[in-house]
Amino acid sequence: MKLFLLLAIINGFVAVALGAFGAHGLEGKISEKAIKTWEKAVNYQMFHTMALFVVGLLMSKVTGGNFAGAGWAFFIGILLFSGSLYIYSVSGIKTFAVITPLGGVSFLVGWVLLGYAVVKYL
Repeated sequence: MKLFLLLAIINGFVAVALGAFGAHGLEGKISEKAIKTWEKAVNYQMFHTMALFVVGLLMSKVTGGNFAGAGWAFFIGILLFSGSLYIYSVSGIKTFAVITPLGGVSFLVGWVLLGYAVVKYL
């Protein structure tokens, strides 16, 4: 429970910092397309940061349930999806863009696991 709340707090901080860096530090240094990719990474990181926060809160209130599986899937999704897009944006190396769908699948798995746990335990 506390682990997912801390992961959410850290990821929230990082998403805001990287969003500001993208808006101010990367402007004029990378293409407009790369900036849009960077922004997509920030948005998905923040969306799933909030999902991590919800997982942590649910774990503190609900006995039982496999909310942790959803939390790990969201965290792995952030690393793979947003992380690969950040690196791809600044490097242009297409190999990193190939990793992105794995993060997307991890996000989907997280939502399915969270939905299952909510239906079963709430």
